[in-house]
Amino acid sequence: MAYKITLIPGDGIGPEITEVAVKCIEATGIKIHWDIKLAGEECIEKYGTPIPEETIRSIEENKICLKGPITTPVGTGFRSINVFLRQHFKLYVCLRPFKIYKGAKTKFENIDIVIIRENMEDLYAGIEFEKGKEETLELIKFIEKTTGKKLSENTGISIKPISIENSEKIVRFGFEYARKNNRKKVTVVHKANIMKYSDGLFLEVAKNIAKEYPDIEFEDKIVDNMAMQLVQKPELYDVIICPNLYGDILSDLCAGLIGGLGLSAGANIGEDVAIFEPTHGSAPKYKGMNKVNPSAMILAGILMLDYLGEIYYRDKLEKALAEVISEGKYVTYDFKQEGESYVGTKEMGEAIIKKLEEKW
Repeated sequence: MAYKITLIPGDGIGPEITEVAVKCIEATGIKIHWDIKLAGEECIEKYGTPIPEETIRSIEENKICLKGPITTPVGTGFRSINVFLRQHFKLYVCLRPFKIYKGAKTKFENIDIVIIRENMEDLYAGIEFEKGKEETLELIKFIEKTTGKKLSENTGISIKPISIENSEKIVRFGFEYARKNNRKKVTVVHKANIMKYSDGLFLEVAKNIAKEYPDIEFEDKIVDNMAMQLVQKPELYDVIICPNLYGDILSDLCAGLIGGLGLSAGANIGEDVAIFEPTHGSAPKYKGMNKVNPSAMILAGILMLDYLGEIYYRDKLEKALAEVISEGKYVTYDFKQEGESYVGTKEMGEAIIKKLEEKW
């Protein structure tokens, strides 16, 4: 049986790393029909929108999407195409694993952390009031009337909603993920000491759900302390569950621990739709140069195979990628010290495919 999967190559370096990732996935032997659709900058002139309706329909029908990095054009009405897709398909989970592969440029070792980030709420919900607008001034008056706190009329306001329902969904997903994957510890991140009615609610929900999982160690950390702990003692952490903004920030911190965004992929998961992507940007200055690291896009494919339950193909591809990185002969510039020789995007992909053909 062949899977039908929506494929969005993306902008900038997206098409190059997507092509390499697709070839590597196919080299495992899995059968996939790729339904290629567009999103991003190049859609504006043709469709008048960065996310055409036919792309949305394809994801709705196929339920699975592998997506390259996308540039969000200025002035289109979209804060972010990625945020739009997450909210449109109610992809309430952002799953980002961070594991060190031998050969990566990092000062750390023994890191294997999974960040599970709530995707729908918090400051990223996009409920904002622009400075000087009539509705903003009305809100400022309401805040003063109900709280006694006076804000300047030159204030812009963003609303931070956190609900019991969405907190329960993300925390329960995190504990179920930990149990399914034999993870021993869950850490919930918050700033409940200051934001008692939003982060405080998130923490309260987490503590209640933790009681249902006595087999998993539970703790909570204030976000600023968590940032320090991850730098000083990352080996102590396993599964980390965060509200939206903290999850975004700590994900980049963890990427730095393992060697950079070139080794960081994410899965955005809802009730029946999932989108897999590298977490780095589209890097337009490198477009067409055959230079950038394709690993994050390949790792996105590995997350996709895991989601599909195709463990055999997942393991094959991850082992081949890990061996190429470890050997260090056919890797891109970001794995090397200054002055050392390196290969291009396609050549690294070819080395991974060769591993797959030789060993499996």
